[in-house]
Amino acid sequence: MTIRVLSPLEAARIAAGEVIERPASVVKELIENSLDAGASRISVEVREGGLALIRVVDDGCGIPPHELRLAFERHATSKLASEADLQRIETLGFRGEALPSIAAAADVEIVSRVPDSMEGRRLLFEAGEAVEEGPEASPPGTSVTVRGLFRRQPARLKFVRSPAAEAGHIATVVSRYALAYPEVQFTLRIDGRVALQAPGTGDPRDAAAAVYGPRLAGALVTLRPEADLDALGIALAGLIAPPDVTRASRADVSLFLNRRWVRNRSLTFAVEEGYQGQLLSGRHPLAIVHLRLPPDEVDPNVHPTKAEVRLRREREVLGVVRDAVRATLARLSAARAVAPATPPPQDPASVGSGDTRKREELRLASPAYQSTLAPSGGDETARREAGARLPVLRPVGQVGALYIVAESPEGMCLIDQHAAHERVLYERFLDAVERKRPDSQPLLAPEPVELTARHRALVAEYLDELRAQGYDLEPFGDDGVWALRALPSAVAGRDAGRSLTELLDLLEREEGMDDRRHRVAASLACHAAVRAGQTLSDAEMRELIEALEACRMPRTCPHGRPTMLHLRSDDLAREFRRR
Repeated sequence: MTIRVLSPLEAARIAAGEVIERPASVVKELIENSLDAGASRISVEVREGGLALIRVVDDGCGIPPHELRLAFERHATSKLASEADLQRIETLGFRGEALPSIAAAADVEIVSRVPDSMEGRRLLFEAGEAVEEGPEASPPGTSVTVRGLFRRQPARLKFVRSPAAEAGHIATVVSRYALAYPEVQFTLRIDGRVALQAPGTGDPRDAAAAVYGPRLAGALVTLRPEADLDALGIALAGLIAPPDVTRASRADVSLFLNRRWVRNRSLTFAVEEGYQGQLLSGRHPLAIVHLRLPPDEVDPNVHPTKAEVRLRREREVLGVVRDAVRATLARLSAARAVAPATPPPQDPASVGSGDTRKREELRLASPAYQSTLAPSGGDETARREAGARLPVLRPVGQVGALYIVAESPEGMCLIDQHAAHERVLYERFLDAVERKRPDSQPLLAPEPVELTARHRALVAEYLDELRAQGYDLEPFGDDGVWALRALPSAVAGRDAGRSLTELLDLLEREEGMDDRRHRVAASLACHAAVRAGQTLSDAEMRELIEALEACRMPRTCPHGRPTMLHLRSDDLAREFRRR
């Protein structure tokens, strides 16, 4: 086999394959060039999934006429001046590969005009070669039109999906940059129809409304870290969805690092860890997270698409993101509690000393208490996220030995007794671990428990966490028997051996929790919680409700299922046609 040097055109097409994977890659590279050029308006038009036509028009700084041809030379860039600039990359593009790669894969027409020039310049490429160049009337900025993508590369064309699927990928790219740059007006037209219109107001919630719709955008919560991050050189902002707004995949966890959309599994998992115990198994959150770090601590020069990055302080950054999401959701859990109705003015001191519940209701409704819930000023978003607690609930009965019916100051609540008890036990188990004082019940005599190989592996993996919850067990012989000497008080009174194996089965099925302590606590809470179909006395219902009221996050069980459903008095009156 003879060795030969590839022709420049062959080399360009091979290199283009690393940068231009599909039509969406072209859109991404051209949008990044527009943003680096300081554009405030970017219009994207595609036809037939981008294979027939891609046009990106911006109002940026433009390209001087004498540099237009140079812009299509490989590794020609205005964004790096020296090797040292690679250590502090502050632009979206920097390799000088996008335009020549696109020209190698399609026919390209570019028209550009700098603001202080009277006319623009047009350059046409076909099959990677410049075939026409001359003056052209145009507004300030740059317009790039790409036609016949992969037409001369049938091998690549075979792997392109349907036009609808490719258009979907393009919409995803434009949506991400609309979220990353809310001050830029984005317009996307697919086959002549406006598919996305971001207003460019600078408000992240307006950009989210353009991408996800105004209703969902209105439900998003501002991400607010509790700690001061300035000393760490980290800035964190964004919007996250409440736990009941979920997705089937992680595609809607949008991460922006120094305003660049990035793929980073660790950062994505850090966001999900912030939702620990609040998401249903197999469901994922919706989040828009903006991180800013010093440029010299980020390396985007990892992959040709520049989507993957390395972080110098990855562990520290992950902890910041996780803690910020967790703190924001904790505030949200309180803020979403049902606000108590405001009764006629009455002095709590005038209520009889025996009517404790009435006194508490008046205290919750008092202006002094309400003033502690709402921040000063008229910021509606801040008011919506202000801390609050569950209203005082009075149990009145049980439905189907499954739901507790409770009266609230402003209506009625249906409480899932199993989910509510799960939440109560889950937080107690975690608190016991933090205090290092498990509530354990010793057995009168050690009980031998025969474990399968699968169960033995689980015990070995989670032994420290099980002991932290009150289990005392150790191997007994070589035939898979373990001696159980103590177990948590929450499961005392049951068949000890069966209780342990049932817990291990739950632990094996538990998904969505990477933290081992949370995983064991959630499994144990599910195992120990009151069952559906179990009749509760009035005292038991009251005790469960009061314990739920004391929880930090009473609205969901550890697996993300709601613990209660609230029916407001206004809704009930409307259903009964009383108003």
